[in-house]
Amino acid sequence: MIATTADLMAIGERVRTEHATHARRVLVCAGTGCVANGSLQVLAAFRALLDDTQVALVEESTPVTHTGCHGFCERGPLVRIVGMDLLYTRVRPEDVPEIVETTLKAGRVVERLLYVDPTTRARCRSEREIPFYARQQRTTLANCGHLNPDDIEEYIARDGYTALAQVLDGMTPVEVCELMTASGLRGRGGGGFPTGMKWDFVRKATGDPKYVIVNGDEGDPGAFMDRSVMEGDPHAVLEGMAIAAYAVGATRGYLYVRAEYPLAVARLRTAIGQAMESGLLGEAILGSAFTFTVQVKEGAGAFVCGEETALIASIEGRRGMPRSKPPFPANSWLFDKPTLINNVETFANVPVIIRRGPAWFAGLGTATSNGTKTFAITGEVVNTGLIEVPMGTTLRTVIYDIGGGIRGGKPFKAVQIGGPSGGCLTEAHLDLPLDYRSLLAAGAMVGSGGLVVMNEDTCIVDVARFFMHFTQSESCGKCTLCREGTRRMLQILEKIVAGLGEEADLDTLEELASAVKDGSLCGLGKTAPNPVLSTLRYFRDEYRAHVVEKRCPAHVCQAFKQYVIDPAACKGCGKCARICPPGAITGKVKEPFVIDAARCVRCGACLASCPFTAITEVV
Repeated sequence: MIATTADLMAIGERVRTEHATHARRVLVCAGTGCVANGSLQVLAAFRALLDDTQVALVEESTPVTHTGCHGFCERGPLVRIVGMDLLYTRVRPEDVPEIVETTLKAGRVVERLLYVDPTTRARCRSEREIPFYARQQRTTLANCGHLNPDDIEEYIARDGYTALAQVLDGMTPVEVCELMTASGLRGRGGGGFPTGMKWDFVRKATGDPKYVIVNGDEGDPGAFMDRSVMEGDPHAVLEGMAIAAYAVGATRGYLYVRAEYPLAVARLRTAIGQAMESGLLGEAILGSAFTFTVQVKEGAGAFVCGEETALIASIEGRRGMPRSKPPFPANSWLFDKPTLINNVETFANVPVIIRRGPAWFAGLGTATSNGTKTFAITGEVVNTGLIEVPMGTTLRTVIYDIGGGIRGGKPFKAVQIGGPSGGCLTEAHLDLPLDYRSLLAAGAMVGSGGLVVMNEDTCIVDVARFFMHFTQSESCGKCTLCREGTRRMLQILEKIVAGLGEEADLDTLEELASAVKDGSLCGLGKTAPNPVLSTLRYFRDEYRAHVVEKRCPAHVCQAFKQYVIDPAACKGCGKCARICPPGAITGKVKEPFVIDAARCVRCGACLASCPFTAITEVV
């Protein structure tokens, strides 16, 4: 039981001393991405070898543990060798014996497992040498990949819970709220509302008990920032919650996490149990009069439950549907009591802001968007993964310097930022700073931080159709304009990609989008048309190509594909005719075959099967 700040400091010092006694430690990434690629098997292989007395190390045992996400998902599974400042990439179970013999016993590097810089061809020993990490500034993610998320003492050894101790030792709730306001931290869930202001609203509200809620219902396609923080540094989230609860006068908290994040749920529950057992949650925390308990609430995966009022309804056991404001959550919401709700990343920022001071945080980023922001980079970028950069960093830096550019060296076409609620930006925006004000002006938004990168082979109209399909499917149906408006917008987009679009459809799309934005109740409905509006704004020529010229410039939409056989190249083997599903190809063996365009279903089977490349797709 940790009863005082002195107890906390003693544990941290003891664990740091224990770590210092080991010349080397092995940290295996066990974030969801690396787990999917087999990192748990790598971890098991290390433990099996290092527990075997026949391969005992020369001097002493080497601790092996799992960590949260290291971020460099493209190169996983990742293994960090502490003490040698090594990062091995794409490690397989069969690589483990060589690592044990060569690195842990002989102190040499397994060169083939190092990351190779594609530009300089240099092998990078440590993450500091890898461009993916070199341009980042990891504060929220500082612990992810460096500690065992299932061990509270490792978190304490990295100054964990010292911010909570600092707050309880001599700060008033008013001072905590003022400190958060001075830091300039804004909500990282998408809206960007000033955190200190929100906390102060709840502090001043009347009603008891008060509640603190963590919104971990990360539902944007391609986004995994909050998931990685919950998996890799769950105690930072709990500490941030506890500090917020003290500031606003709350005694109970909920972590609302989608059930599709089983690893995050398991690690959060483990962390809560350890914090309760240690006296860092529960009654009389650190010998103070402060009491705070937390429980996990699993969501069923409804996208609308990412909206705060729908999320609160779900916690109460009701259908997750948004409610109108006022009253605002700060005044009366969860069980009709004052409620503070922020997302995972917002709470994870709190302890480091307390420890390092508001001026430090305010000095990062831009004048209107302080601090750092995590982003998940996915799509047609070389280095997919989880990153953290100062607010105001440009898209060019993120996509090219950190992300490594576009796969295959193809031209960049667009990036969807902010998920289904965000917008699609173009090459002209590559030097746009990633901050709240700049992105809103460009028709996009920071959102939760998902970045989906697209190359020249991406059909923008089909992308808009995909996001509208997602949004329409996830509409709770409460608002007529959202329910029916998104459905009609989807029908028009499907009509366009099917080759049946008309130029008037583009005006109808814009009219519907404006109606949905104006008439929807919640933020999700109001932003649902953003992908369509932004793509119409920046890629109208591509829409016109579909509806006027009846072609898909990216060669993606099946309705516009046509296949022809070059009689000079065709050898008359008949393979294409045998594989054609509708029998649209005819001819005689050893003579050129012909495709009947009227019967062709444009499946591309003939193109893939031709051994003489005699079949081509024409626009």
